[in-house]
Amino acid sequence: MSDTLGGLAADLEVDASGLKCPLPILRAKKALAQLHSGQLLKVITTDTHALRDFQAFAKQTGNVLEGQFETEGSAVHFLRRR
Repeated sequence: MSDTLGGLAADLEVDASGLKCPLPILRAKKALAQLHSGQLLKVITTDTHALRDFQAFAKQTGNVLEGQFETEGSAVHFLRRR
């Protein structure tokens, strides 16, 4: 799994592997609160619904979903703090 998005390193990483909705979103929300505007958060998930969940979360919160990447059995989400 990539630690970067287009060559940009994530400022903070959350491993939410093994957690089911809504826990990955709650962990991401808590982590975003620690970041400054413009910083990048990387979240690793294994929940099959996480792709849609993070898309909806980004729309609702105004944080930018910079990218989502699926690997075998997991997904990586990059969110930029608004």
